[in-house]
Amino acid sequence: MTEPPVSRRERKKAATRQAIADAALQLFLERGYDHVSMRDIAETADVSITTVFKHFTGKEALVFDREDSTDAHLIAAVRRRDTGTSVPEALHRHVLDTWLPVAAHPQRQEFYHLVDSTPALRAYAERMWARHTDTLSAAIADEFGVDHGNLACAALARFVLEVPVLAQGRKDPRAAVDEVFAILTSGWQAPGTPATPQDE
Repeated sequence: MTEPPVSRRERKKAATRQAIADAALQLFLERGYDHVSMRDIAETADVSITTVFKHFTGKEALVFDREDSTDAHLIAAVRRRDTGTSVPEALHRHVLDTWLPVAAHPQRQEFYHLVDSTPALRAYAERMWARHTDTLSAAIADEFGVDHGNLACAALARFVLEVPVLAQGRKDPRAAVDEVFAILTSGWQAPGTPATPQDE
């Protein structure tokens, strides 16, 4: 299905939002999260403080500026997958498409350090992770017509969202993502165990 064109107004709104988020992150990295105010961010982005609050609910949301759309993208990865593509296969592709660019970003290590060293951001990240897990679990359950509390769906959602954590810092992040999804779809084997031959 063709997506409707984005209006000029929406493009301008998105550009303003991104400029605010970029200014905030730069200030946080330079001064430390606790030493930056919303007014500092507004001045750096050259917008009013009212404009900042129109786009973001608070300082934490400025750090995780793309999280509002994450739930929608997770749901779309499950519901809009190609015919014949399994849910794990679709989520595998989604992780590769969304996380690998983040892993390759030059400010990745600075960003992770900022979050890890700031209690308020760590707590916010944990709440987001729990929300995304619930969202993805429910989307998977809906695909199979089972209750949202289904353990298999919850387990898959939880493991999928842990994949970037497991792959982070590996020499070959893509290979690490592929390996974890192979474990999810084919089952765990002890390291060094020969692969089980497929039935003819």
